[in-house]
Amino acid sequence: MTTSGVTLRLLDRADKEILKLPRTVKGAFFDFQHKFRTNPHTTGLKLQQLKGDHRLWSARVNDEYRALLLRLADDDWLIVSVKHRKDVYNRLSYGVNQVTGGIEYVDLEVLEDSVLGRLPGATAQPRPTPEPRLSAPLPEPLFTAWSDRQLTELGVAEPLLPVIRTLTTEDQLLGLVEYAPQLTGEVLIALFDGASYEDVLDQVTRPVAATEPVDPDDLAAAAKRPATVVTTTDEDLRGALESGDFGRWKSFLHPTQAKLVERRYSGPARVGGGPGTGKTVVALHRVRHLVRQLSPGHDKPVLLTTFNKNLAADLRSRLLELGGDELLSRVEVSHVDQLALRVVREAEPGNGKQAIDDGQAVREWRALLDELGEDTWDPEFLHEEWTQVILGQAVGSRTDYFRARRAGRGKSIGRAERAEIWQLAERFTQRLDRLGRQTWDQIAERAARLEMGREQRIRNIARQRDEAGGLDNIHLQDGSGGWLRHRYRYRHIVVDEAQDLRPAHWKMLRAMAPRTSDDLFLVGDTHQRIYKNQVTLGSLGINIRGRSAKLTLSYRTTRQILRSALGVLGETTYDDLDGGAETLAGYRSVLNGGLPAGHAFPDWDAEREGVAALISGWDADTDTAVPHEQIAVCVPTNQMATEMGYTLKLHGIDAVEIRSDGPNGSTGVHIGTMFRFKGLEYQRMIIAGVTDGLVPRADVSRLRDVEPTRYRHEIQRARSLLFVAATRARDSVDVFWHGRPSPFLDSSWAETEHGGR
Repeated sequence: MTTSGVTLRLLDRADKEILKLPRTVKGAFFDFQHKFRTNPHTTGLKLQQLKGDHRLWSARVNDEYRALLLRLADDDWLIVSVKHRKDVYNRLSYGVNQVTGGIEYVDLEVLEDSVLGRLPGATAQPRPTPEPRLSAPLPEPLFTAWSDRQLTELGVAEPLLPVIRTLTTEDQLLGLVEYAPQLTGEVLIALFDGASYEDVLDQVTRPVAATEPVDPDDLAAAAKRPATVVTTTDEDLRGALESGDFGRWKSFLHPTQAKLVERRYSGPARVGGGPGTGKTVVALHRVRHLVRQLSPGHDKPVLLTTFNKNLAADLRSRLLELGGDELLSRVEVSHVDQLALRVVREAEPGNGKQAIDDGQAVREWRALLDELGEDTWDPEFLHEEWTQVILGQAVGSRTDYFRARRAGRGKSIGRAERAEIWQLAERFTQRLDRLGRQTWDQIAERAARLEMGREQRIRNIARQRDEAGGLDNIHLQDGSGGWLRHRYRYRHIVVDEAQDLRPAHWKMLRAMAPRTSDDLFLVGDTHQRIYKNQVTLGSLGINIRGRSAKLTLSYRTTRQILRSALGVLGETTYDDLDGGAETLAGYRSVLNGGLPAGHAFPDWDAEREGVAALISGWDADTDTAVPHEQIAVCVPTNQMATEMGYTLKLHGIDAVEIRSDGPNGSTGVHIGTMFRFKGLEYQRMIIAGVTDGLVPRADVSRLRDVEPTRYRHEIQRARSLLFVAATRARDSVDVFWHGRPSPFLDSSWAETEHGGR
């Protein structure tokens, strides 16, 4: 007999459990679920009800393993676990969470073993608890400040309360979190980290709470709620099994994130959050959500943009995975400088100037000053003054420059000095013209002026043509010729890594979409700003007040790595892109792992040898070996990257360089400067050359007394760069230095023996 219409789902906790099984069992499981969908009553599956529970069943995966399933309805099944046939089946707990309305499953036997196994001096076999001595009081349980009622109101799974009451150490807590339902883990971690009951209720619980009454007996309804994360198709399951746990979070959408994705905003909106909190995932799903609201067509009214080329390529690839060619056909994916260059070339077809980056521009400034015999001004200062003040404020004359605001520039300059700078800026632009070059800042400013002019023409036409029905209809017109030049380029714009865009970029983007609902959606974190582009969005016509949200749960970085990475930031204050301050307060992780390690060496040659020895040690140990493409080595300079790659190859370790457009090969350890790893993730991260004088650069210290504001900005940027590098890792971070370590490293980066752990 063949049964049709059978629904088989896989609970997310079971998903993680299956990924840890031997490869042969994974293959057998894939075959099992396919057979089950065809006919769950096939004799070979041995489907049978467990004693004492009419909803919990078991079925044969292979000779050794069994799948445990909840029967939600007649032909609707949910796999909650895959266990060895000899495991204990009589301490399984499942139910519907009264807060989220989602299905939760707990193996109390496994969970308690995990907690007990973390007792000091514990062995594989739990020992009897000794009689307490009067002179050694028992440690106080972690959660005595909250009642059972408060914990269940926050969403903690009720069957776990007795175990929770026994927890006395963070290690035990992490043992429980590893096997507890997700919301339980998030709540307990937040409380342990110092959040108040009210803050946890507001930031953790309410965003995932069910919006309708919850029936605890209706498992079928519970399985359909966002809080019950399930895999439902063969393709989804195959992808999970083949990709492994690493990278799973890249497409996973937490209910908190889903609400941000699907919300209708009355204007520009921003989502912030620390590394690994899923900001890019939110941006990608937001793009898909916006496309689904569009009328059928062949145009691309949605723009997805970011600051650099390799991030844009990564976004395109992930968007294709998320929605296929159908989704990508309605979206333009472009890094913002390339977009600006296209705008300029459309308007100026004969503009064939070579675009140069900031480093090349500073070298041109230095060359100009050398030719003039001018040693009063620092070329980096002049370049920043030109880009941030003159270009940033579209200053067109010396008189306008005398009146220009210089907030945040630090060094105070008088009228005579402004006159000198203006003259030098004019000579610099003439020099670039003569050489046939233009900076990306010039391109962005020119594109902004062009798009702002286009927007003004659209507004004029809209006022003159009431019959057009408003700006949205102008955008949707399918006419040709001059009419096409008088419509907005996009209906929706989504920006990833928003903290890195220049003021001119924002002016350009603001002018590219109508000022209406769901126009601009920005994600970013100013703690990860690694370029010198500081902006106040409100001053550029982008008002995000009242439409900002923050993600606080890291899906990538372990608690151990997170603590050390946060220490790198120090006490520095960061802005929120709108004139206020931003913190990573409440930023947390429920992931557990090893401590970050520090490795000290006498010189750079020995340090490189130490990196090679560490990787070789991982390769030699089958328990620690990972694909080389999931190992990264980042360093402060391009020269150091070249030297590191050479050393690794001498030790038989293939290495590929990370360039502006991504890796220059498909196999090998990824090597590059810290700038290159923005937006990337790896299982193991090695940060080398974290030496005082390199991180931060030695020439930054000379600014401390002469330009204190600029000094603070440079130090903040250097801290952010190291913070970004440290938070690229999921499993481990190893920091190497020679001589004196960077002052950004605190005691959490404990030095280990040379060559690894």
